[in-house]
Amino acid sequence: MKHSAFSALLIIATSSCFVCGVAGAATTLKGAAILDNPCGKVAVKQMGLLHGGKFDEANKLSTKEMQAQWAAMPAKDRAMMSAMSKEMSQTEAEYAAEIKANGTLVIDGTSAKLTVQKTIKDANGTSTSTTTQAFQLNGSECLVSR
Repeated sequence: MKHSAFSALLIIATSSCFVCGVAGAATTLKGAAILDNPCGKVAVKQMGLLHGGKFDEANKLSTKEMQAQWAAMPAKDRAMMSAMSKEMSQTEAEYAAEIKANGTLVIDGTSAKLTVQKTIKDANGTSTSTTTQAFQLNGSECLVSR
């Protein structure tokens, strides 16, 4: 009787430690699954807004800290960054397709990181393009962060 009670206690303790370890582990999503996650949705939405030249709307999808940093920048710097972001960004559809084909989202507690790595092969050889974006999670809300 004492042996079975000890065994049961040992199993419960081991299971509890295992659950704690799993709860603290990072979650990795790849491809289309990223687009169902709040961070994937924010990433695509922000990219589309940047491509459309709607930088102020895109900035609302970032943390308060990033919004404050943006507001503190001189107007000429904000104008330059807005123009550059519009030129270098993709449409929502293009970015969603890139994420589906080449995306990895790692969620670790309240932070997440999206990496889109694309390999390009042409007559000149092979090159790799990597885009990373950080996020802060607060419940089901996901905001772009540094």
